[in-house]
Amino acid sequence: MATIAELLTTGTARLRASGSESARLDAELLLGWAIGAERTAVIAHPEAPVGADAAATFEAGLVRREAGEPVAYIRGYKEFHGLAFSVDARALIPRPETELLVEAAEREIARRLISAPRPAGTPQLRVVDVGTGSGAIAIALASLLRKRRMLTEVSILAVDSSGDALGLARENAVGHAVADVITFVEADLLPAAEAPFDLILANLPYIPSSDIAGLPVAASFEPRLALDGGPDGLAIVRRLVSALPETLLPGGAALLEIGFDQTPGVEAAAAALPGEWLCHVEPDLAGHPRLARVERAAAGSGAGSGAGSAGAAGSAGAASEAGPTAPHASGHR
Repeated sequence: MATIAELLTTGTARLRASGSESARLDAELLLGWAIGAERTAVIAHPEAPVGADAAATFEAGLVRREAGEPVAYIRGYKEFHGLAFSVDARALIPRPETELLVEAAEREIARRLISAPRPAGTPQLRVVDVGTGSGAIAIALASLLRKRRMLTEVSILAVDSSGDALGLARENAVGHAVADVITFVEADLLPAAEAPFDLILANLPYIPSSDIAGLPVAASFEPRLALDGGPDGLAIVRRLVSALPETLLPGGAALLEIGFDQTPGVEAAAAALPGEWLCHVEPDLAGHPRLARVERAAAGSGAGSGAGSAGAAGSAGAASEAGPTAPHASGHR
């Protein structure tokens, strides 16, 4: 009977030979999955024996990972903002960079709710997650707002053009007990009947079409529609930005995840809108421009654009469970 240490040594060597850039982490995650334990337990007990059934499960996982399949698809789940989300080929695997979008949305909602009295009968804040995919953004946000006892003041709509992705999102919403507070709609970007909104959140496909073939092999297991952002990566983002004058309520804002080199393109899209608009871009933990905030300029402030700064959340080992890391995108997250 092999020990944890022995299986990790051989598994790491095999994955490294197959081209994995995170071979040891991959092996630890897969072995933990096989024996039904956390990765920390695997690391802490290298001398523990591994039964035949668990060893066979680990072997099957290694074979799939050697073929390039993301660890998250093999295990069937991915951690995102402290929650475990079911993931499969219906939607893109949630990336840690996207946690920045969730945190920015939480701050924005909290600021709006506490900045002024809300008499009885005040309408809920209207929030939409465009291209929800696995539902990670909408569900993580709902869970955060529930903990802060703010959820009753907010309505959350989750939209995706893929019915399959919405099915996965609904399953995750049920698993995290927020299915009754999120409305799921199949639509291309923003459904006209539901607009306007106070806050628009979007992590849309933003990888240029010509870059898709050069992504790590793991990305080939994910839906291409969730990655391909057109010739310059901004085709879908630009469509959403162009709709903001009709879909944002007065004082509203759009928070958009973008590629590290796409700030000029998003700023240009905002500058092309009728009236005066502002666009600020915040970096992720790696310092790459990642989160664009687009909103109408306040009266008398004048239009402009520029880069802001803020913190971001991340987690070690994302590259082993997802496909590309930077830039990456998720339309069906």
